[in-house]
Amino acid sequence: MAVATRDAGTTSSRTSRGQLNLRKLLRLNWLGGSAAWLWLVIVMVPLYWIVVTSFKDQTAYFSQNPFALPTEPTLANYRLVIESDFPRYFVNSVIVTAGTIIPAVAISFMAAYAIVRGAGGRFLAGINGMFLMGLAIPLQATIIPVYLLIIRMQLYDSLLAIILPSIAFAIPLSVLVLANFIRDVPRELFESMRVDGASEWDMLRGLALPLTRPALVTVAIYNGLGVWNGFLLPLILTQSPDQRTLPLALWTFQGQYSVNIPAVLASVMLTTLPIVILYAIGRRHLLSGLTAGFSR
Repeated sequence: MAVATRDAGTTSSRTSRGQLNLRKLLRLNWLGGSAAWLWLVIVMVPLYWIVVTSFKDQTAYFSQNPFALPTEPTLANYRLVIESDFPRYFVNSVIVTAGTIIPAVAISFMAAYAIVRGAGGRFLAGINGMFLMGLAIPLQATIIPVYLLIIRMQLYDSLLAIILPSIAFAIPLSVLVLANFIRDVPRELFESMRVDGASEWDMLRGLALPLTRPALVTVAIYNGLGVWNGFLLPLILTQSPDQRTLPLALWTFQGQYSVNIPAVLASVMLTTLPIVILYAIGRRHLLSGLTAGFSR
């Protein structure tokens, strides 16, 4: 009887402790939820201002409340942006982004596979260390050597001058993420394919590639955002208007004494739209890639 009473008391204490922990968790969730809503408001306010202002003319921008809806919405700013060689800048950005991401992801994927599955020992470990060192070197610290190399290669004022350094700076992080994904693939799958007579290229294409697709989408979108919004390399390595990318196109609406703010924000909206569409398409793979690659 005493044992039953003791067991009942133990069960009751456990239940009370569990309820107490649940209350603490709910309290923490309320705090986290409130902080999340506050952060959402902080993020959405400038986005709302950008969208609203892009539909105002300059007179309304200076005379009305900045956060008030436009009394007479206009598409003149978007028309001005499109007529100011925006399609050319858009095509240049697409060429630079695609010319960077496709080679960078392909090289990083093969390098990550070699690092994880290769038998190079110290050599591959050294290569991996070099890639990791690349994460510690910021772009700003190398802009002068990169500029001198581009001049020596006679590539200055060309889209290729932007693409080549962008590939180099996209590889280190891509190798790190893809290597972690490939390590998560069970070795038994590789060994079974090897027993069936598959070569390394067959395992790379038939096994590693499908299983690491979320990581490939993740590094492609992440690096694509950096290249698409890149400003320093196009500014330093190009000069003629024909080679401008979208971030540099914002200078088109800056005069000697004033800046056409509504037109600049309309250009920002058109520049951001492809990124939003790309995120909507690859959102599922992006989220799984960000959460699964380092979950071990």
